[in-house]
Amino acid sequence: MSKKVPNRILLSEDKMPKQWYNVRADMPEQHDPYINPATMKPVTADDLTPIFAEELCRQEATLQRYVDIPDEVLEYYKLYRPSPVIRAYNLERLLDTPARIYYKYEGSNTSGSHKLNSAVAQVYYNKKQGIERITTETGAGQWGTALAMACAYFDMPLRVYMVRVSYDQKPYRKEVMKTYGADVFPSPSNTTDVGRAILEKDPHNTGSLGTAISEAIEMALKTPNTRYSLGSVLNQVMLHQSIIGIESKIQLEMVDEYPDYVIGCAGGGSNLGGLMSSFMQDKLTQKANPHFIAVEPAACPSFTRGKYAYDFCDVGHITPLAKMYTLGSGFIPTSIHAGGLRYHGMSPILSKLYHDGHLDEARAVGQKEVFEAAVLFAKHEAILPAPESAHAIKTAIDVALECKERGEAKTILFGLTGNGNFDLEAYASFNSGEMENYSLPDEDIQKGLSTLIDM
Repeated sequence: MSKKVPNRILLSEDKMPKQWYNVRADMPEQHDPYINPATMKPVTADDLTPIFAEELCRQEATLQRYVDIPDEVLEYYKLYRPSPVIRAYNLERLLDTPARIYYKYEGSNTSGSHKLNSAVAQVYYNKKQGIERITTETGAGQWGTALAMACAYFDMPLRVYMVRVSYDQKPYRKEVMKTYGADVFPSPSNTTDVGRAILEKDPHNTGSLGTAISEAIEMALKTPNTRYSLGSVLNQVMLHQSIIGIESKIQLEMVDEYPDYVIGCAGGGSNLGGLMSSFMQDKLTQKANPHFIAVEPAACPSFTRGKYAYDFCDVGHITPLAKMYTLGSGFIPTSIHAGGLRYHGMSPILSKLYHDGHLDEARAVGQKEVFEAAVLFAKHEAILPAPESAHAIKTAIDVALECKERGEAKTILFGLTGNGNFDLEAYASFNSGEMENYSLPDEDIQKGLSTLIDM
């Protein structure tokens, strides 16, 4: 480029998007419907309203292309949005690549991640309906923290079930949630039927997001005027997170750029789904052809080694069945440090886009290589990344080096959706040389997939 691009591409508050974008409106084929396991028929609004706020149920099903962001949500967004797009000049020089590397940074709020974008919306709709309390799960703690922040703002009590391994690994995460008024329990716990049954069989069970989801939903259904909130996977979450991609596209247009590659980490799908939203719209409407890459842990490879099938979203089989890439609801991932990516399944929207070839590629990477990239990035770009986001950094570096080999001056955009300030135990493990990669045996994959039901 002949034009010097600023390090930080900033968007003024008055230019912030006023609507979310729903990628389902432009998908050639919709994902298969959720199935009620009791009737084995597509779920209805009556099936979902005991779990979610009514407006969120509507958003789960809508094919409306644009949805207005409520004024109350916009006012909260303005406390930390718009977020910057940053040109990684130092990283480019280090790699000696002709590629131009940009990242959308979502880590400048207390939750340290993009999760707040959906948390605020979900709590708002619950509050508006008159719901009195909310339950949820959290893996690494970013979603739990974001929901605690939103609940504190709207004066809503919150109960959080935190995956036990993360509860132990990240003690300060739960203290932040408690500071915002949330009650936090390690999962599996003795407070639910699902948790007690798991602990009876395995008292040392390290937990999973699927288990924590079961506990949170069970508690919501048993407690009067209570609803459950989920931080990823669902269509409503993909909708709320679209603000990331909408802002990114506007910001890159300000410097006459457009990404050839869009890269995001993928656990349940909220980060990648949000980042790629507006660019996927261009691809689906044949206005452009960016290359999308989902990056997941080698220890929890839903896209790369899972099966596209109907499965429960939780261990306790309380949720509807979703058609998605999955390792099986009974799959218990190993205790890698990227706790937010330790989920057995993937967003039905992203799963359908991947299955149909619109989401171009998925890569699985080991955690040692992820932390090598994270440390390299921290030293040269002045941000300590979260382990989840570092998966995208690793792949962005790989793609930049591939561009170097081919002599291609491509534009790369990746999502840096979290900071690593609460992940110092993980960095300590890496710095001391104790961190190991985990190669998931085929028998573990088959064991998880054996829990799938025939449909």
